[in-house]
Amino acid sequence: MIAVTILRREPGHACPAADPEREILHVDCASHTYADGSVGIHDMCFHVLRNEIVALCGPNGSGKSTLIEHLNGLLTPSQGKISVEGKPLSEAARSGLWRVVGVVFQQSDDQLFAPTVLDDVMFGPLNLGMGREEAEGRAREALGSVGGEHLVGRLPNYLSGGEKRLVSIAGILAMRPRVIALDEPTSDLDPVHSARIEELILGLRRDFGIGVVIATHDLDLAARIADRICLVRKGSVFAEGPPEEVFYDPDLIREAGLELPLGIRIYLDCCRGLGISPEKRPVRREEIIAALQEISPARQGR
Repeated sequence: MIAVTILRREPGHACPAADPEREILHVDCASHTYADGSVGIHDMCFHVLRNEIVALCGPNGSGKSTLIEHLNGLLTPSQGKISVEGKPLSEAARSGLWRVVGVVFQQSDDQLFAPTVLDDVMFGPLNLGMGREEAEGRAREALGSVGGEHLVGRLPNYLSGGEKRLVSIAGILAMRPRVIALDEPTSDLDPVHSARIEELILGLRRDFGIGVVIATHDLDLAARIADRICLVRKGSVFAEGPPEEVFYDPDLIREAGLELPLGIRIYLDCCRGLGISPEKRPVRREEIIAALQEISPARQGR
């Protein structure tokens, strides 16, 4: 088995396709400067593969949201390029990028505007050219996929924060994109709705083979669900790799302006307290519990 190591990105260097067979989106050295002169992203290299969950991790202001807005054409790079399935985007193609990539904003109220939940989720399919009957069927199917069938006739303004997030995701899912990007998907949600959103994200990959991007500074969330971690700082992805590599490099996490996930901190603290070197790199809750159970006999044998 070949060991996977952290891949650092050096500014100014083109980034080749990581996996041409699975790559859906490819961002090659993209930069964007806002009208006020502030830099949103700079020399950004990023890609999304089919059937993976990739977490963009960085503090507020690091460029995560700006990158997400480039993924479906809401913003266009002032330099660099974006490719979809190996084909560079022209201006004409960029206008239809939302058919391939759906974005769920951090503030659901920015996304919900129709009189009823059903009308809102139908909006995308209708814009794809479907007839009303077909669009309604697609919308009901999407709401069913997120557990929101009971919300069909509700008014979006009177939904809870968690319900609004579910409806926002259903509205994107109804268009059947190949990538769904979610900006801080569990922010401001209670634990029950946060867990539901997490399970839904896992289901998007498992049941639909969708590439999922989450932008978050919550490394505990990223550790639970992500296949690949991209650390973002000053508008660029400066390091990336699998969670078991990235989250066991404390210096790298500090460089990103973040803290290690709580479960991993506890595991490492326990190893230090026992005076032993961690032999494994558990990331998810069940892995950490199993690793802690394994090191318990080591304490008894001291």
